[in-house]
Amino acid sequence: MEPLLAETSLTVDDDTPLIPIPGSYGLPFIQPIIDRLEYFYGPGSPDEYFRSRAEKYKSTVFRANMPPGPFISKNSKVIVLLDAKSFPVLFDVSKVEKKDLFTGTYMPSTSLTGGYRVLSYLDPSEPRHEQLKNLLFFMLKSASNRVIPQFELTYTELFVALEAELLLTGKAAFNDLGELAAFRFLGRAYFNSNPEVTKLLLTGPTLINAWVLFNLHPLLTLGLPWFLEEPLLHTFPLPPILIQSSYQQLYNYFESAATSVVAQAETLGIPKDEALHNILFAVCFNTFGGMKILFPSTLKWIAQAGEKLHAQLAKEIRTAILLYGFGQVTLNAIEKMPLTKSVVYESLRIQPPVPPQYGKAKSDFTISSHDNTFEIKEGEMLFGYQPFATKDPKVFDRPEEFVPDRFVGDGEALLKYVMWSNGPETESPTVGNKQCAGKDFVVLITRLFVIEFFRRYDTFEVEVSESALGASVTITSVKRAII
Repeated sequence: MEPLLAETSLTVDDDTPLIPIPGSYGLPFIQPIIDRLEYFYGPGSPDEYFRSRAEKYKSTVFRANMPPGPFISKNSKVIVLLDAKSFPVLFDVSKVEKKDLFTGTYMPSTSLTGGYRVLSYLDPSEPRHEQLKNLLFFMLKSASNRVIPQFELTYTELFVALEAELLLTGKAAFNDLGELAAFRFLGRAYFNSNPEVTKLLLTGPTLINAWVLFNLHPLLTLGLPWFLEEPLLHTFPLPPILIQSSYQQLYNYFESAATSVVAQAETLGIPKDEALHNILFAVCFNTFGGMKILFPSTLKWIAQAGEKLHAQLAKEIRTAILLYGFGQVTLNAIEKMPLTKSVVYESLRIQPPVPPQYGKAKSDFTISSHDNTFEIKEGEMLFGYQPFATKDPKVFDRPEEFVPDRFVGDGEALLKYVMWSNGPETESPTVGNKQCAGKDFVVLITRLFVIEFFRRYDTFEVEVSESALGASVTITSVKRAII
């Protein structure tokens, strides 16, 4: 039976009416499986899975089941939050616990991370959280002087490779070459080490993708028929031993490359082995995984916006580099590119790289949508689907459209509703919250990606298809800039 609205002494600090949370979880075991099939294979899903329920209940807050369900997840019951007003409660660690919720209603085996619960799965109340997050802050700071020059070097190499493929075949698949460039850049920027000249050679992205699949397969669909995917991906965990050799190769690279970061870890009281598994996760899962999704997505949206935007970006970028960077890409020059910055934020708004957010209620409290207030009970799982919250029509004009200059000028006030980083864009990561330690790093390198692209090209065209993790982009033409 679903919880009923009971007499309560909770303070309701909103003028919207207090009502029961609509929705139902259905019959145990059976309904979660039915809902899983609809979530993955229903028309327009997963978006339609949420949209249809919001319309049915006439509410952006409701009860539902979330995959994977049986037999991977013991409890699939969540309270769904789809609007920009209720969603931020997921960042309030005074109200919600984040322990072991990084992937939602299930947690992958720690055998996939060396036997450790890595930082992403720790709640800020746990002592190790502060130590590990400080380690990542150190890693980011120590890389700061290498980021811009190594990005320029690496992505020039990428563009040369894309042009060669374009010349040879008439089109160039961005994702595969882009992933090689992403991992090469991260090795160079963080550790001054190109992984391609180590024992890894060109295998890094392939090894990472296989390992990520073992972590996330309960939440993914690979485009196979449902009767194959259900038993293979969504019903039982894949055995970690099958990926152990691939993971060890990655571990060996970080053990040789990340010596200065490991030394800092030991001063923070973190053993070498635990530090290495956390460094690997932060670089390969968090950062590489973000670039894998975000860069093709950004390229897709800019391509679809057309030549007018391309010309505006090219002019802004080249002018700022000339006037404020004296011909070089500098932080000062980057800050003189408001349209470029806005385009990156708009890409993060319209297609956040990590759609789900979870939090478990620490106590009884109330939350409010735009229309109603709801009572949350201690222990209930809250789930936010970010693509709806960041396209809330009561916050954003033309929410379903990619509006390149949305965050220029007065539009910057809307950045508090851009929440891709497990927190508002207007706030900063600290050891006391769960906001992504590399939030500013990710925004910077995505801006650098747009900058380097339009330093080199006037315009371009692409073909786009969808993959298990974001957009698959094929470049069909580029027009080189005449310098």
